[in-house]
Formats: sequence, C-alpha cells, structure tokens
Amino acid sequence: MLEIRNLSCGYGNKKVLENVNFTGNSGDIICILGSNGSGKSTLIKTIIGLLKPYEGDILVNGNTIKDWPWKKRAKVISYIPQAFSATFQYRCMDIVLMGRTSYLNFASSPSKEDKEIAKKAMETLKIPHLKDKVYSQLSGGERQLIKIAQALAQQSRIIVMDEPTNNLDFGNQMVMLKHLKECTDKGITIIMATHFPEHAFLYGTKALLVRDGGVIEIDKPNKNLKESDLQDLYNVELKVVELNSKNKTMKMCLPII
Repeated sequence: MLEIRNLSCGYGNKKVLENVNFTGNSGDIICILGSNGSGKSTLIKTIIGLLKPYEGDILVNGNTIKDWPWKKRAKVISYIPQAFSATFQYRCMDIVLMGRTSYLNFASSPSKEDKEIAKKAMETLKIPHLKDKVYSQLSGGERQLIKIAQALAQQSRIIVMDEPTNNLDFGNQMVMLKHLKECTDKGITIIMATHFPEHAFLYGTKALLVRDGGVIEIDKPNKNLKESDLQDLYNVELKVVELNSKNKTMKMCLPII
C-alpha cells in the first residue's frame, strides 16, 4: 500500500501543494485531475523522488521511503514521463531492458534472466513484434506501450505516469488504458495525471482533484465524482452526461457553450 501523509511540496522556496493525504492499494487506478499549473506534475515528481518534500511522509507498506537509495525505490515505483527522448536509435527491446537497470551491478550487462523478463513484459502487452524496431520510428501509441513494458520489466508494484495519453489519438488512448487496467488485475497500482475526467469515470478507482494548493481524494469516481466538482476544478460550465451501454452506465463531460 502507498500512503501519502500530510505532504507539502514545491520548487525551491515556492510551496505548490500543502497537507496532501491519500492512499493507493493494490490494483488501484488513481487519476490525478486538475488544470495546467495546479501541481499535478509537482505531486508526481515528489512521489517518485525527483523533488524532496517540504513536510510529510511517503510510505510504502508502512515504511517511509524518504531515505531509500534510488535502486531500492526503483524496485517499488516506476515512472513514465510525458515524453521520452527518441534522439538515439535504440531498439525497442533495449528500451524495455532499461527497466532492469536497478537490478544490475555497476558496468554489468543484462543477464539471460533480465532479457527473459523484458521479453515477457512485451508479450504481456502483445507487442513482441516491436522488439527489433527502432523506437524513434514508432507511432505515439506504440512508444507508450514500450514505456509501459519497460515499467513492467522493472517489476515495480507502483507505476506513476504523467499524462500518458498526451499526443495519442482516441483509439490509442483506449488501447493504452485497456492495457493499464490489465496491469491492475495483476495487483499493480497505477497513478496517472490526466486532462480527461472520462479516464477517471471509466477506469479510476480513485480521483485526486488538485486545486488551490490542495488535493481532494474521491473514492469510486464513477459514482462519487460530481458535475459540481469538475466545474469548480476547471472553472468552466460543463455537463456530465450518462450513457447506457452493455448494461453499464458510463459518464462523459460536455462543455456548455
């Protein structure tokens, strides 16, 4: 279990978020919602250790990770950023194998076991046909799947993603979210910042609303995330519409113009 307790974070002398509290359990998909500049990325960078918290604790299974070395932290939490440099002409298998870095000694090479773990990660996402492709030549959706495979090869139990559907078309968004849901079926916890409330309605077990320097945790967003919450969050008029499909009620947001 991941627990964020009384967390305050920011950059330098600028405090961005204060007194943040939430939990993430095995199999959760936690969607972080908020406007640009609200602090979503700041929260993510603090959780993964790129920023030091001003106050509070980040705990995994009751143990604070504040002083963990990066190798130990990497075996528990993996991170998929908004963008990944494609300047170098890496094969996709090499990108996935980078997920094994925290298990290697200095100057050592991936073992047969590491390669088998990377191969299995690609098979899980049904992308083994990409293993010898050059990463920079892939579509945006394929690149994101390779990065998810890298996180799976890392064998961490928590995957943190900063706007993973950025620059993906609607179809690739749905493919990627479907694969993330399959990851949670294996007990992995997903934390993802997103600009789309529909992601929280469709797949989220929790939503974090980031606004005015604070975070509100909402359990079961498909049931409990209200129209008024989103209007206040984004400061726009909108309507949450319910659709019935295959005996399931789905929700989507429409702007009022």
